[in-house]
Amino acid sequence: METIVRAACPHDCPDTCAMLVTVKDGVAVKVQGDPDHPFTDGSLCTKVSHYTERTYSPDRLMHPLKRVGPKGKGEFKRISWDEALDEIAMRLKALAAENPESILPLSYAGTMGMLQYSSMDRRFFHKLGASQLERTLCSSAGKAGIKATLGGSYGMDPEHYPDAKLILIWGSNPITSNLHFWTRAQEAKRRGAKLVAIDPYRSLTAEKCTQHVALLPGTDGALALGIMHVLIAEGLIDEDYVSRYTLGYEELKERVRQYPPEWAAQTCGLPVEEVVQLARDYGTAKPAAIRLNYGMQRHAGGGMAARIIACLPALTGAWRDPAGGILLTTADNYHFDHAKLERPDLMPAKRPRVINQSKLGDALTVAQPPVRAVIVYNNNPVAVCPDSNRVIEGFSREDLFCVVMDSFLTDTADYADIVLPATTQLEHTDIHKAYGHLYVLANNPAIAPVGESLPNVEVFRRLAARMGFEEECFRDSDDELARQTIGSGHANLAGIDWETLKKNGWQRLALPKSFAPFAKGGFHTPSGKCEFYSEALKAQGMDPLPAYSPPAELASSNPALAAKYPLNFLSPPVRNFLNSSFANMARFREAEGEPSLELHSADAAPRAIRDGDRVRVFNDRGSFKLRARVNDKPRRGVVVAPSVWWKKFSPDRKNANDVTSQRVADMGGAATFYDCLVEVERLN
Repeated sequence: METIVRAACPHDCPDTCAMLVTVKDGVAVKVQGDPDHPFTDGSLCTKVSHYTERTYSPDRLMHPLKRVGPKGKGEFKRISWDEALDEIAMRLKALAAENPESILPLSYAGTMGMLQYSSMDRRFFHKLGASQLERTLCSSAGKAGIKATLGGSYGMDPEHYPDAKLILIWGSNPITSNLHFWTRAQEAKRRGAKLVAIDPYRSLTAEKCTQHVALLPGTDGALALGIMHVLIAEGLIDEDYVSRYTLGYEELKERVRQYPPEWAAQTCGLPVEEVVQLARDYGTAKPAAIRLNYGMQRHAGGGMAARIIACLPALTGAWRDPAGGILLTTADNYHFDHAKLERPDLMPAKRPRVINQSKLGDALTVAQPPVRAVIVYNNNPVAVCPDSNRVIEGFSREDLFCVVMDSFLTDTADYADIVLPATTQLEHTDIHKAYGHLYVLANNPAIAPVGESLPNVEVFRRLAARMGFEEECFRDSDDELARQTIGSGHANLAGIDWETLKKNGWQRLALPKSFAPFAKGGFHTPSGKCEFYSEALKAQGMDPLPAYSPPAELASSNPALAAKYPLNFLSPPVRNFLNSSFANMARFREAEGEPSLELHSADAAPRAIRDGDRVRVFNDRGSFKLRARVNDKPRRGVVVAPSVWWKKFSPDRKNANDVTSQRVADMGGAATFYDCLVEVERLN
């Protein structure tokens, strides 16, 4: 018997695709995009279209394991679920009795479904009084900058990009990480639009755009300020929109006098003519759209950079048209009931400490009181967190009790005391929002759990029972959790109920089809206007106006370090992985070949590096080895290592995060992966 099950892609991608899973005699045989979903439009990325290979991989974890060898060796024996949960509960009870803040949840975005990502698990740790994790690895700087300007994670409807006349693709490689936006950008180009990629690296996307602006890493804010200067000086602003719907224009106008295009060009390493022409194009194209992504905010000034760029559409009145404006993320449109789902009211009156995941290495090695237990789920911190040597030092502690819940023996699982087998998306219930479109999606389980694997929700239910938590909320079913998620009563969720959503698979938020969110103001800021001047930032001790905030590791801001390590290092997503997901699948490792470093011929020549040579990338934090690709795709002075490779599949069991730092950005406590100086040497 063959059936079709409606599902949703769970991975950390703006597209959150609607999927159809074909099941025959209890076995999933095919996964495809839903052709009726307006954004997915029947297509999936290569990774997810082969999702059955992930679910039925011979490397799947099938039962609980207990460590029998040294930490890091990945040597385990099989145990039962009862043995595993009993030991975890015993250890957590003892630690909680002494100091619950010694326990740290370590989760991230391995799945983006609300149930498996942030429901029963959050309730469990809130009730326990465990340390709170600040999840900052990806987007928090940009979100903070956007919030200060627009009032939250709002922006244009990506379905309107085909109608734009100019699209700035800023800090993004959508062919790799936002495929369904890219198809719309291509449609706009076919209709005559100009596509401009702003990126230090000539990515697959940049190669196919009309223009590539190859600025120095982390100087995006400087470019935006130079554009502002030209827009104001040449009268390319929408004075009516500015007067009605913005706050602080006169102060902004005075501020940007400091940032002429000549200064911006020098700071960004660009010809001044390119800065001026880009400003003129943006100021005259109607409608003009910006697709901002997270690459440009992973440096010390990332929050301010996102804020500056977010000011541009209000200056030109681009918000008037549904195909104008800017988008970083659509996430705040959903208004899910996170408080009901996560139950922060279960926390003790004295709120537990907060630990920043971007500084995990320090948290596991020098924090006081010490972290004595970690529960890792939806996450592979040994591979993905910065300053990897410090992270591994922490996970190697014999006195650190470590539980890892995963579908595979990841780099992190090799350090676990207990490993619990987790279901994949085809095996559990979930409900999803997106950060790249405006649809709510249901994920129905297509098959029974493989082996003895369990969903995260069920694991935390069972642990809560063993801990003696008596609150009724720890017995909520998956369906009840999903109903609570969309039960906020917000107007955007009008007409969406869980039973119908499960049946149909997806439903658009209750927003107009021709959706121009700020055509008549209505920003979500305290003033209700686009805030060029932010009292909220001023209250935090920050500059209330846009101002250039440079990277910490750039030659102009750190000449002493640049003299020692002269190359800017970037580690953007590799095409066939998704963060560290899929990096263990043979199909995708074979497609990538091996870890590689792309560099400009002008940087390769003085180091006697030829295409195909083995090289070592290093700085004071660490080093790793990989294969050189001399192809001039990065601008001169920049080297690029597409990432993230699992360490166990890398030549020297290291990866790009051996050289990245725990420094955080100006806003949001965000990681600064792309604010990194290195040197490269050829190996014999």
